[in-house]
Amino acid sequence: MQNETDNSQPQADNPGEQPTARFIISEDGTEVTDNKTGLIWRRCAEGMTASIDGCTGIPGVYDLEAALALANREAKATSQAWRLPNVEELSSIVDTSRKDPSIDTDVFPGTPGSAFFTSSPDGSLSWFVSFYVGKVYSDYSQILHHVRLVRSS
Repeated sequence: MQNETDNSQPQADNPGEQPTARFIISEDGTEVTDNKTGLIWRRCAEGMTASIDGCTGIPGVYDLEAALALANREAKATSQAWRLPNVEELSSIVDTSRKDPSIDTDVFPGTPGSAFFTSSPDGSLSWFVSFYVGKVYSDYSQILHHVRLVRSS
């Protein structure tokens, strides 16, 4: 059985039918499927260990070069197309009704309320999403931030 969390309150097509949950947590607790975007997310920030009960450990911090290398290693190791999300993708899991972190922590437990890398460049800078209040900003790519990987379904 999969864990379901309804974040967006979608409407059912037929009266009496249950609406589809926005996020579906995989049976082993390692991935989250977003039914709104079709993306599949790693449930935990990189550096943490996922289980059905949540995430343990300390999220790692990386510069952009190390974050991209991590995504490539994970893609090769798992034979899944893991990558850094672009700024629109990462912003799609922000929940602005929450703060520090501004994300559903039942779905994404242990997420720190701090910056996460995106793959979106901003000239010589990179775009980040802060999960403190859900804001997007750009900063130097050499500054250390967290990583959450994504893949298309």
